[in-house]
Amino acid sequence: MGFFSFLSKKKFYLHLLLAILLMLVLLWAVLKSLDSYTRQGEVYVVPDFVGQLHMEVLEKYSTSFNFILIDSIYQKDGLNGSVVMQHPSPGAKVKQGRNVYFTVVAQMPEQVNMPNLRNLSLRQAMVTLNTNGLHINKLFFVDHFARNAVVEQEINGEVVEPKTLVFKGTPVDLVVGNGGSNTEVPIPFLIGQKPHQAIWQLHAASLNLGEEIFLDGYDTVNVRVYSTVPSIKNTKTWSIGEAVDLYYRSVNNTDFEQLINLTRNDSIDADSLRFLLNDPDF
Repeated sequence: MGFFSFLSKKKFYLHLLLAILLMLVLLWAVLKSLDSYTRQGEVYVVPDFVGQLHMEVLEKYSTSFNFILIDSIYQKDGLNGSVVMQHPSPGAKVKQGRNVYFTVVAQMPEQVNMPNLRNLSLRQAMVTLNTNGLHINKLFFVDHFARNAVVEQEINGEVVEPKTLVFKGTPVDLVVGNGGSNTEVPIPFLIGQKPHQAIWQLHAASLNLGEEIFLDGYDTVNVRVYSTVPSIKNTKTWSIGEAVDLYYRSVNNTDFEQLINLTRNDSIDADSLRFLLNDPDF
């Protein structure tokens, strides 16, 4: 019998057929298991979770996504525990079990260390407060040889030592030197400015914010300074530490470009522009 005589036997072909079928079955099983493991073809559209309570989202979608809380931020008017940011974005197509990262509204404001503002210039103190998420409430001027040097830092009338934990966004009172005299300063040109820009310029000019009057309804986004009391038309200078009232109107109801051109005059000194350019949010 020759070496290849088995090729003429039916039993050989039967075994070969069985081996091929077994291989096909094994290949199908492997592909099926891989398909199940990778969830091939199962695509989920990420809903918009922003505004929903974090715990309610977990209960409703935990079988579809793996939620990871990465941060919490304080929002004064935000709903505690509600989602403010998410990744992936709403509408993204992902596989089941994909990680979805959340940022939610914290129940309490973030706390920061009170910086040491003593002996800084007023301008330096403003920038430092802004960097630390704080802002000026009111300026108090006292007899001190260094003009516009910060003598003390207070919150609600009490001295606050550096590195004391305070809530982010807390208004801080600054006791500032008057240089030995009650000097008058130019009133900055504020017409057409956003509220935070106008307040920054007032403080940079050693003046305080008085009343804020919203003539077209309370809206801090679309309003601009319409007029001031005292008016820069009639009063060029004002004593340091004195208050200036701001009147706002909406950009939807007022042509501020025309108003600025009508109000602007040659008496505005260079400091007014310099105050604005040093506003970190300008």
